[in-house]
Amino acid sequence: MDTVFFDMDGTLIDTEKYYNVCWCEAIAKFGYTITKEEALDLRSLGRPHVYRFFEEKYGKGFPYDEMRAYRKKIMEEMLKRDGITVKPGAKEILLWLKSRQIRCMIATATDLERTNRYLEMAGLSSYFDEIISAVMVKNGKPSPDIYQLACEKAGRIPSDCIAIEDSPNGVRAAAAAGCRVFMIPDLDEPDEATRALCEGVFPSLSELRTHFVKIL
Repeated sequence: MDTVFFDMDGTLIDTEKYYNVCWCEAIAKFGYTITKEEALDLRSLGRPHVYRFFEEKYGKGFPYDEMRAYRKKIMEEMLKRDGITVKPGAKEILLWLKSRQIRCMIATATDLERTNRYLEMAGLSSYFDEIISAVMVKNGKPSPDIYQLACEKAGRIPSDCIAIEDSPNGVRAAAAAGCRVFMIPDLDEPDEATRALCEGVFPSLSELRTHFVKIL
């Protein structure tokens, strides 16, 4: 095992809380309602699943593209104001993996431009050998496409790769691809079905690094 895939938002950087607030605000601006708990289901949700989510909740004709553009606008304003905080233990686990010559790659629902910019803002860009974005595949998370592509680019079979995720949609994507999955929950705790897909669930990347020291 020489390859680890990291989700970005909520796993390496503390941005999911902004997504949650901004989704709620953007949806409300267009005259719809959603709770913060319901908005958690949007974490890492990719095409075409996100369209299905809104269609099932609000019916056809929901102005998704306009709403998403507004959500991106207000989130960028928040990040410009507050900056990006790195999740506890992120740099330490990346340094440790690099010291073991273990390849680190990003597998994210975020587009390539923002991924590169966010990693640069967080001081993490130098740790990764490659970035795999959902814009590079037909189906985003929780479909396995992004992790299948990541394995292809790494030249490894999924069972020889580890995926680290924070959300149920990300866990399902990695597990469906056949990767070994570890979860660092963000914003809420996973249900039993999500836990069952994981080789381990840890409160932080620091605790996961301690586990890796034992098993890798």
